[in-house]
Amino acid sequence: MISIRCLSLLSLSLLILQSPLLQAEELPAPIRALQDKGARIIGSFDAPDGLRGYAAEYQKQAMALYLTRDGKHVLAGNLYDEKGADLSEAPLQKLVYEPMSKEVWSGLEKSTWIADGNADAPNVVYLFSDANCPYCNMFWEQARPWVKAGKVQLRHIMVGIIREDSAAKAAALLADNDPQAALNTHEQAGKSSKLKPLGTIPKEIQTRLDANLQLMNDLGLSATPSIFYLDAKGQLQQQQGAPQTAQLEKILGPKP
Repeated sequence: MISIRCLSLLSLSLLILQSPLLQAEELPAPIRALQDKGARIIGSFDAPDGLRGYAAEYQKQAMALYLTRDGKHVLAGNLYDEKGADLSEAPLQKLVYEPMSKEVWSGLEKSTWIADGNADAPNVVYLFSDANCPYCNMFWEQARPWVKAGKVQLRHIMVGIIREDSAAKAAALLADNDPQAALNTHEQAGKSSKLKPLGTIPKEIQTRLDANLQLMNDLGLSATPSIFYLDAKGQLQQQQGAPQTAQLEKILGPKP
């Protein structure tokens, strides 16, 4: 399982905007010097012993910067106290990871997906899905108890990356009068599915598929299923590939 922190190493620069406060204020010279070298300053925070902390991104890495009391020097890295507690974790969580999680979740919501399960289910799980992906089908099977119990709604963000006809099959599902029923029939059949790819993909559907694929690329993903969910603390988490049985309750909640 890959946490949103790992994901941030791939896509932070695409998803985080500098705060209006930092855009408006004049940064100290050492911080500006790092900004000129390519660091993106995202937020600032209080630090002990006269230090001033800055949350930054450099080469797709989230990092903490600490300006010394004299304002002439900056230290890069995590700051620990006498008990070994990481004092950089909470500021980076607030200034970097939480905004990024909201941006990612918002992007998933706005993508083109096919619902699988009740709209009022308490838990929502997104997955990038290819109609020819056996592991997507495996996760569909794994999730049946939760979906049938009304506990989870899966949202299949359709892409076409595995085979030459994957995009045309995704288009066939999206073009169906009842995409949810069509997807259910296709997944239930597994290897025996009779889903036929569209001969010509309508322009509107192709645009949506292109946008889904672009979102997948922006998130640094290369395989299906790529699963996104909120954990018990409401923090965004990611799972690459069909999960092991022991991981299912982390993703879907307590088994009904």
